Amino acid sequence: MKRNMSNTDRIVRVLISALFAYLYFSGIVTGTLGIVLLVLAGVFTLTAVIAFCPLYAPFKLSTYKG
Repeated sequence: MKRNMSNTDRIVRVLISALFAYLYFSGIVTGTLGIVLLVLAGVFTLTAVIAFCPLYAPFKLSTYKG
């Protein structure tokens, strides 16, 4: 997989993941919406770690300048 995410994009995803996890584990968001946010947090964290977003690929998008 070719990298297609900039460091800024990765940092934003990790911050959003942390927010979603906080909302779920603090009990602010519960039920189905809480589970959906937790799954999204996992996906955002995974894509940030590997620096590749599968949704960018079909559209030939890249925030990585390198």
